[in-house]
Amino acid sequence: MSSTAATATRPGIPVGISACLLGRAVRHDGSHRRNPFLIDVLGEHFDYVPVCPEVEVGMGTPRPSLRLVQIDGAPAPRLVASRSGQDWSDAMRTWAAARVERLAERGLRGFVLKSRSPSCGMARVKIYSPAGQPVDHGSGLFAAALAARLPHLPIEEDGRLNDARLRENFVLRVFIYDEWLRLRAAADPAALVRFHTRHKVLLMAQDPARTRALGRLVAGAGAAADLDALLDEYVSSMMAALGRPASPRRHVNAMQHLSGVVKGRLDPAEKQELAALIAEYRQGRVPVEVPLTLLRHHLRRSGHAWALDQSYLDPYPRNLGLRSRV
Repeated sequence: MSSTAATATRPGIPVGISACLLGRAVRHDGSHRRNPFLIDVLGEHFDYVPVCPEVEVGMGTPRPSLRLVQIDGAPAPRLVASRSGQDWSDAMRTWAAARVERLAERGLRGFVLKSRSPSCGMARVKIYSPAGQPVDHGSGLFAAALAARLPHLPIEEDGRLNDARLRENFVLRVFIYDEWLRLRAAADPAALVRFHTRHKVLLMAQDPARTRALGRLVAGAGAAADLDALLDEYVSSMMAALGRPASPRRHVNAMQHLSGVVKGRLDPAEKQELAALIAEYRQGRVPVEVPLTLLRHHLRRSGHAWALDQSYLDPYPRNLGLRSRV
């Protein structure tokens, strides 16, 4: 069964989200930041778990704005109300630790955070001096707790999702991580081999060096004295491999690798057409979906089971249209 068909029969994938991105009026000024793509497109596949750290920690709406302040001698920035100076740092860190534990129990597959928020910002959140001057950048307090407790969880900010490659990469990671966690719940060496075999071309397109290391791990799974430890090592390296978007050069390598499966069955005109479309993608003239569509067609005609099962062809539902923009 294809990944697209399998996804259609399952409940939505649990993904955390900053509540304001769902249109909830929880921002400091009583506004929201409703994100149509997250709601109207990804919302068909994701089951969102909304979180608003500032409301949940006990602040009202509307409320004074907050900022991160680096106080001399303090080991980390403080979360301070910009006008009154009220310090919410300890309350926020205590709440965040407990909230993240509950989120871990929910088995989240990803999280979308509100950018530049002193509680939710993943990175590039301004840090101020006590005098009010920007002096550095860092992470929001809740975002930092989330990343520390769930290091493999795919996390992105709403602003970065405006970049087509980052958007595609985030969704890809969520779907692969979802499949991994379902496998991990009842893992055995044979299941790990099947998982790695299915995702091998995708991983090679992301990070060839880590993929080779993952292959060596999988090869030793049957004789592993501690399978749980091996699986932990596998997911850590796998999610690191998936952490950066695949470059055009590596997409080309992946498509050429899969093309090798069918080239003996193509006539000269078909070979030339496929090679020309891959070259047009490499030159930036068409999105990757254009040569992929033709490659899928030839692979279906070939009936090659290994190639057709490769998640690289459809790592998430095709109707999302994400590869039409990268």
